Amino acid sequence: MSMPEHKVNPAKAAVVAEMKEKLQSAQGAVFVGFTNLDVATVTKLRRKFREGGVEYKVIKNTLTRIAADELGYDALNPILEGPTAIAFSTEDEIAPAKILKEFIKETKTQALTVKAGIADGQVIDAASVDALASLPSHEELLAKLLGSMQAPISGIVNVLQGNIRNMVYVLDAVRAKKAEQESA
Repeated sequence: MSMPEHKVNPAKAAVVAEMKEKLQSAQGAVFVGFTNLDVATVTKLRRKFREGGVEYKVIKNTLTRIAADELGYDALNPILEGPTAIAFSTEDEIAPAKILKEFIKETKTQALTVKAGIADGQVIDAASVDALASLPSHEELLAKLLGSMQAPISGIVNVLQGNIRNMVYVLDAVRAKKAEQESA
């Protein structure tokens, strides 16, 4: 299967190449529809994304479509209509979806919608993005794993300390008995 040929002027070709590179290197990406967003809300959203290590870009749909087609993400074509922004992370596939979901919930905005996403190199629909956003973060999973690993270890330590403590009591009792016998 050959990739589609697109005629693009050099300036736009650079934008397509950058978008293609970002989509390839992204662990997770979310395509966001937006309408009637005020500057304060956009600024707050960008700040949230930046704090979470997520890049947020608005790019022309035609240029995104070209980059997506060249990467084999044909399933994105139907969603690349109307105002569209992309939030992507090169480190965490859940972060873009989670931050966006929390922001929409926190601000109760109707101006932002999830159109689709990319996770693990696959295009996923809005419902799958929502499900992905509901998963615990990488750090939360590691903390849970560490906690479950520490519980048995601390139990073993307590058991061992109990045995050592009992041995100390026995030895102390033996010492006291010997001291008693020597003084008598």
